[in-house]
Amino acid sequence: MVILREKQTLLSKIATSDEHGENSPYFEGWKAYDQDPFHPTQNPNGVIQMGLAENQLSHDLIEKWIVENPKSSICTNEGVDLFKDTANFQDYHGMYEFRKAIAEFMGKARGNRVRFDPDRIVMGGGATGASESLMFCLANPGDGFLVPSPYYPAFDRDLRWRTGMQLIPIVCTSSNDFKITKQALESAFESAVESNIRVKGLIIANPSNPLGTTMDKETLKTLMRFINNKGIHLVCDEIYAATVFNAPGFISISEVLQEMEQDPMNQINPELVHIIYSLSKDMGLPGFRVGILYSYNDGVVSSARKMSSFGLISTQTQHFLASILSDEVFVESFLSENSKRLAKRHKVFTQGLQEDGITCLASNAALYVWMDLRRLLKKPTFDEEMKLWRLIINDVKLNVSPGSSFHCVEPGWFRVCFANMDEQTVQVALNRIHIFVKKGKENEEMATKKKRNKPWSKDLRLSFSSRLYEETKMMSPRIMSPHSPFALSPLVQARN
Repeated sequence: MVILREKQTLLSKIATSDEHGENSPYFEGWKAYDQDPFHPTQNPNGVIQMGLAENQLSHDLIEKWIVENPKSSICTNEGVDLFKDTANFQDYHGMYEFRKAIAEFMGKARGNRVRFDPDRIVMGGGATGASESLMFCLANPGDGFLVPSPYYPAFDRDLRWRTGMQLIPIVCTSSNDFKITKQALESAFESAVESNIRVKGLIIANPSNPLGTTMDKETLKTLMRFINNKGIHLVCDEIYAATVFNAPGFISISEVLQEMEQDPMNQINPELVHIIYSLSKDMGLPGFRVGILYSYNDGVVSSARKMSSFGLISTQTQHFLASILSDEVFVESFLSENSKRLAKRHKVFTQGLQEDGITCLASNAALYVWMDLRRLLKKPTFDEEMKLWRLIINDVKLNVSPGSSFHCVEPGWFRVCFANMDEQTVQVALNRIHIFVKKGKENEEMATKKKRNKPWSKDLRLSFSSRLYEETKMMSPRIMSPHSPFALSPLVQARN
C-alpha cells in the first residue's frame, strides 16, 4: 500500500482521479463483452454487444461508393497525385473543401431548412474532443451546466473529467415520457444556485441519448427563452440529427434560432447557442473521429480553433470525406436508405420484445431503445436494477446498459442498441430474451405453487447454454469490424 501511494503521488490529480467514469456499469458492460465476445460458431454462448451505439447497417453503401470513386483516396493509383498536398501541414481551420462539405451536409441532415457557415466549423477528435473543447471555452473549474436526465453516461467523462466543470441533472420522469418541463428547469437552476454553483449553461442531446426521441419546436423555444432569460449558454448535441427513421422529424436548434430571431417579440442572443456534431452516427464512421463544433459566438470559434490543435482530423480523412459528402446524389440516397434500414431494424427488434410483453419508450431516432423492465424488479430500487443487470450480463449474456448509469431517477429502465449487428445476431439476442422471460414466468408460477424454491438465476444458467448453441450452430461467421459482435477473436475488441 505504501508503494502504491508513492507511485500515485508521482501522477497528476487528473491521472489518479476516478472522474473518468470507467467504473460505471455502462463501461463495465463493455468489459464483459471484451472478455467473452459472441461469435455464431466459435463462441455461440458469448456476450452480445448491445451497449455500443454504432450503426453498421449501411456500410455497404459507402463501400460501393469507394469502389466507384477511387480518386477519393490518396492511397490509390487514381488519387495518388494528391498525396503531396494532402500530406503537408494544414492550419487549424482545416481544409476549406472539408468544412464546406460538412456545412452542406449538416444542412441536408436538417432538411435544408437552415444553412451553416463553413467559417464557423471547428474540428475536434470526435464529438468527445469537440465537446471538451467547448467546455474549456465556456466554463471554469467548478462551474455548472444543467442537463436533462437520463443523459449519456460518457458526458461525465467528455465534459467533466479534465475541465473540472459540474453537471447538474434536470429530473425528468416517465410520467410525461421523460420530456423536459419548465418547472424542472427552474428547480434544477435554483438548486444549483443554492449550492453556490455558478450555472454557465444548459446541455441537451437532440435526438436524445438514451431515449431515442426528438424534441418538438415548442420545447426548443422554451429552452431558448430560458437560457436567454438566465443569460447562460445552450449546448445542443445533435450527433443523431440524420439518424431519424419515424415521425416526427428532427428540428435543429439552428432552425429554431433562425425563426425566433426573425420575430421582433423575442429577445434572442445567438452568441449563447452552440452545436456539437459528428459523422459517427449519421454516416456510421466513429473510427474516423470526426467531431464538429459549430458556434454562433465568434469568441468561441476563435478560441476553440486554437484548441483544435490537440485533436485535429487527419488531412487524408478530410480529403476523403470532402469527396463523399460533396456527392449530393449519393448523400441524398444514403440518408434515405439508411433511414429505411433503421426503421426496419427498430420495428423488428421492438416487435420481438413485445412478443415477450416487454415495452419500450416510443422512439423515432438513434440506434437504441429505452427498454422498460420495471415489472421484472422485485422492488423498485437501484439495488434490484443492478441485480437484474448482472443477471442479464452474466446469464442471458447481453450487454445492455442500466438506467442508473444514465442518471435515470426511476429503476428498471435499460438502453439497448440494435444497429451494431447483423440480422442473425438480432434474432439470437431476441431468442435469449424470450428464454429469459419464459423462464422467469415459469419460476414465478412454481414459487406461487410452492413446488420448489431454487433461485431463478441458477435455473436460467443451467438451461441457457444448450438452447443458445442450438440456435446459433448453423450460422456462418462473417468478417466484420472490431466493434462488431462478430469480432474475429477475443484479441480484436472494441476499445471506445
